[in-house]
Amino acid sequence: MIDDLIDRWRAQPPVEEFPAARIDDLRDAGLLTAFRTVAAGEETTGFVRVLRRIGGADLSLGRLYEGHVNAVQLVHAYGSDAQRATLTRDLAAGCLMGVWNTEPSPGMKVTRSGDGAVLDGAKVFASGAGRLDRVLITARDDDGAKQMILADVAGMTDRADNRRWAVRGMRGTMSGRFDFTGMTVPADALIGGAGDYEHEPRFSAGAWRFTAVQLGAVAALVRLLRDHLVTTGKGDDPVQRLRFGRCVATTRSAGMWVERAAQLAQGEAADAIPFVLMTRGIVEEAGLVVMEAAARGVGTASFFDGDPIDRITRDLGLYLRQPVPDQARDRAAAAWLEADCWGADPWW
Repeated sequence: MIDDLIDRWRAQPPVEEFPAARIDDLRDAGLLTAFRTVAAGEETTGFVRVLRRIGGADLSLGRLYEGHVNAVQLVHAYGSDAQRATLTRDLAAGCLMGVWNTEPSPGMKVTRSGDGAVLDGAKVFASGAGRLDRVLITARDDDGAKQMILADVAGMTDRADNRRWAVRGMRGTMSGRFDFTGMTVPADALIGGAGDYEHEPRFSAGAWRFTAVQLGAVAALVRLLRDHLVTTGKGDDPVQRLRFGRCVATTRSAGMWVERAAQLAQGEAADAIPFVLMTRGIVEEAGLVVMEAAARGVGTASFFDGDPIDRITRDLGLYLRQPVPDQARDRAAAAWLEADCWGADPWW
């Protein structure tokens, strides 16, 4: 099913706005209800493939889908039986979900009031602001602890502000600002206990999902470069072949890292966090190598609006910058100094 969708999307013009029609495609294919839980092994391999395929077709869509699955998995993991039942009904109704954590100072607050709670504050870089149906957010309670809240935001376009999302890439995510001030939520909107959102290894190791989405775009660039070299005859040039060979090697290598990171993370292995952090850097390097190779190999034609290489490069260039890639690399290197985090067959 996912392959049929990819073929259809490739035949369509690039989408620069919120990919509503493509989300409908995912909904019709049953992918919004999939991956509530993913066991290590074949299930994880299948999940990796779906994320890569979607990312290779449309990075904004991949970001939105990854966020949707993240929200679904968090509610399923930390919610009560009643909240899981509500989740099942919401997904059956076709709800699109997301996770918003980043916020401007002084941050989000939640105050319990009667049978519910009142929210105060806003979220920024909120992917799908004004377009999602449910969002899992975090807010500090009166004790300063971070609490997860699943807010019903369907149709609340008046609280969303996407005017500042004037970026070169990832435009379709509509990652604007959403103001929750004064919103009241019922008591059953509070998911899990204080601090559950940042529970490890799920919190840090979960980053493997967006590396899979990013890798899909890197692989798509390799394919586009290959097609250009073959159709133009530039592949006869040894310089071009050398450049292309490096792209193949670094992308395939990154794929091995992503697959292993996913398996370790889904299995909640002890070394999952440093492995995922290192994988983020590996995928970033692959992306930078392939983007530069595509620009050099194709030349000026790859920079025109509407060219698929330009579109992927703009989106990937932004997506690789978040969140805090340098910090992730530093944490990974520090862990590897202490021990070989690959797991089996250590070097030392």
